[in-house]
This record gives sequence, structure tokens and C-alpha cells, in this order.
Amino acid sequence: MSNALVVIPTYNEIENIELLLRDIISLQQDFDILVVDDNSPDGTAAEVEKLIKEYPDTLFLLKRTSKLGLGTAYIAGFKWALKKQYDFIFEMDADFSHNPKDLLRLYSACETENCDMAIGSRYVTGVNVVNWPMNRVLLSWGASKYVRWITGMKIDDTTAGFICYKREVLEAINLDAIKFVGYAFQIEMKFKTYLSKFKIKEVPVIFTDRTKGTSKMSKGIISEAIFGVLAMKLKSIFKILEI
Repeated sequence: MSNALVVIPTYNEIENIELLLRDIISLQQDFDILVVDDNSPDGTAAEVEKLIKEYPDTLFLLKRTSKLGLGTAYIAGFKWALKKQYDFIFEMDADFSHNPKDLLRLYSACETENCDMAIGSRYVTGVNVVNWPMNRVLLSWGASKYVRWITGMKIDDTTAGFICYKREVLEAINLDAIKFVGYAFQIEMKFKTYLSKFKIKEVPVIFTDRTKGTSKMSKGIISEAIFGVLAMKLKSIFKILEI
């Protein structure tokens, strides 16, 4: 058993999942993997189950009954990881937008450099995004700047979803009090980590847009991030934000 677990939420990722899992398993550092599947109709979970037969001590699957949102998938994965006593817990997308090799760099930041949260950052050294149209780049970059301005966090990529946590961070945060279910979940987790005075480091990575499968971004997710962040900050000012 590894001391590090990569949590990967999936919904209709049949085109990516096998190659991604094999790439992670082939890394020099040992990582266990938990796939949290939201009842994908394309057979993603069945594909993972096939691979579990090859890697029964490394690969695990948590099947949920319906599409319940990115945030709740990660919360379920985090609780599973804490119960299993992992020391380092990762968030990672299933679509190859996050390079599996960068897991090593995030792990090193937490294990060797003694950071509590390591963020795979698209914007800490400029704009490191490949295959996104300019309007999508500007939306993402602008959202991160907006969140930084509202919250006061000294983080360039506040919406990043490629992260390594030390278990102490997830133990300190009340996971049942996390409110956001879409991509704003990433902001809320960073903000509560920041308020708890944990050491945060941004590790520069190159983000490459998916070439297979379909993006899960929607107007509702964007709206949640814009207005939810403001409400979250106000609650923190008035000391009513539960950490």
C-alpha cells in the first residue's frame, strides 16, 4: 500500500480512463488510485473494474448512484482516503488535462518541501494552457484573479483542480460543511486551507485541454463560482464561515 492516493472523479470518461490509470501506475513513485464514478452510462466503471483485476492492491473504485457533482465526488474520495490512513491525497481530472508525471512534483512539494497543499498551477509563471480558445483562457485567468482579489489569497491559480493535500489539511477542514458542488469547490477548499494557516505552494504545470470526451463546464458552474465566492468571503468576515 502506498502512502499517497490519487482521487479521480469520472463521468463518461471511457475514452481516457484506461490509459490514464496505466500511466499513473507506471510512474516511478507508487500511487494508489481511487476512481469515484457517478454511474457513467458509457461503462467507465466497468472498465475500471477490469483493471482492478490486474492491480487489486493499487486501484480502487467507488461507485455512486447518479451524477452528484464534482465537489461531492471529491468529498467522498477524501473521506475514503482518511479512513484508509493515506498521508498524501491528490485531486486529478480524468481527461489528461493534468499530466500524470506532475504527480511526482506535487508529491515532492508536500513530502520533501514540507508544504501542506501543493497546487498544480497554470498561472504562477504566466499562462500555461494548451488547446483552449482565447475566450476560455481569459475566463479562467480572469476568474482566478477575481477570486484572489475577493478572498485575499496569495494564489495565482485559485480555480486549479490538480492538488496534493497532506492528510492534516483534510482532517482540519469539516468536509461536511463544504457548500459548493461544482468547480467552486476548488476555491472553497483553498480558501479554508488558507484560513487555517496551512503552508500552500503553487507548482507550475502545463494544462492541456482534453482531446477525447466532453467537458463538464456549464453556466451554472460559472455562476456558482462568481457569486458563491463573494458570499463565502462575507461569511468569513462576519465569522460565520464554518471551517
